[in-house]
Amino acid sequence: MKTYPLHSITIEQAEQKQFHLIDCIMKHFDGNQSINLGDLGCVRELNKPKTTAKAEKVIADFFGAEACELVTGAGTGAIRWAMVASMKPGSNVLVHTAPIYPTSEVTMQGLNLNIIRADFNDKEDIIKVMNDNQIDGALVQHTRQVPTDSYSLDEVIQTIKSVKDVPIIIDDNYAVMKVEKIGVECGADISAFSAFKLQGPEGVGIIVGKKDIIDAVDKMNYSGGSKVQGWQAMEVLRGLTYAPVSLAVQAEQNEKLVKELNSDAIPEIKEAFLANSQSKVLLVEFNEDIAEDVLKNAEKLGALPNPVGAESKYELVPMFYKVSGTFLKMDPTLIKRMIRINPNRGGAETILRILKESIRMAKSCS
Repeated sequence: MKTYPLHSITIEQAEQKQFHLIDCIMKHFDGNQSINLGDLGCVRELNKPKTTAKAEKVIADFFGAEACELVTGAGTGAIRWAMVASMKPGSNVLVHTAPIYPTSEVTMQGLNLNIIRADFNDKEDIIKVMNDNQIDGALVQHTRQVPTDSYSLDEVIQTIKSVKDVPIIIDDNYAVMKVEKIGVECGADISAFSAFKLQGPEGVGIIVGKKDIIDAVDKMNYSGGSKVQGWQAMEVLRGLTYAPVSLAVQAEQNEKLVKELNSDAIPEIKEAFLANSQSKVLLVEFNEDIAEDVLKNAEKLGALPNPVGAESKYELVPMFYKVSGTFLKMDPTLIKRMIRINPNRGGAETILRILKESIRMAKSCS
């Protein structure tokens, strides 16, 4: 199967992202503030904790954006608030021809948005669809939605903007701190993603981009109960600091694994390849329908049987899991012969050991 995974940054590039973030933190926090948990409640002039406001400035500076807002509801909440702030109910929204991520689809249904589809892999199709329809905004998923996706995010953004300057929201989940640039750095109006996928706290979403949209989100999140507290904002910054290097190491191990598995090291494996499903993972296809048994055995041997937050701070050991729902929509039979493996903080040698033993156990019971 031919796939087009996003290009991962190197460990050296990841180090530079870490250093840049630390530099941004030091421009907004003094030494004592950076080792405190932060304040609580709605400060009168900000209607949010001072620490949260400072953290938002740090994140905006890091991504070269006009503004940032931390919101509740993780990545889903970030995308939802970005859409609410930039699109009116009943608007026509441009999306890719692939299946829409389920929680984003719920948001679109709630706003009664009209979905207009174009093939983001085809620049001319985007232009044609936009010329043939009234388009009021666009939602673009940075990572791949189906294995055959090959589009350049930068090119999609520039193509849309060349036809009409509409608000473009990028679902940057599973891409932040893994690739060189996220949506807002490529010219999109908004990037929205989860802090939980970046070693941060549960339930916090990050929106970066145009100030007018961010200000609208801030005003809509008026009540105290909707505020991200100071201690949560500090956890977001700590998670963002540690995320790039750990994710680059993970990408390095994936590259080692795909080379090893495609060298006939394990005869039961037909093919191994990298794909964004949704995070960048190793997909392993077997010659026989043993995938479900392999997953059961891998859990017994210590592998995670399911994600917690897709690369959250809780996910230390490698995950052996079924292929994603969007991939199964393309080919339901993959459930029997393909699995996805995320190294998390584990090394290639450990994953090869678990994979070999899981296959041996599956075959011995067949």
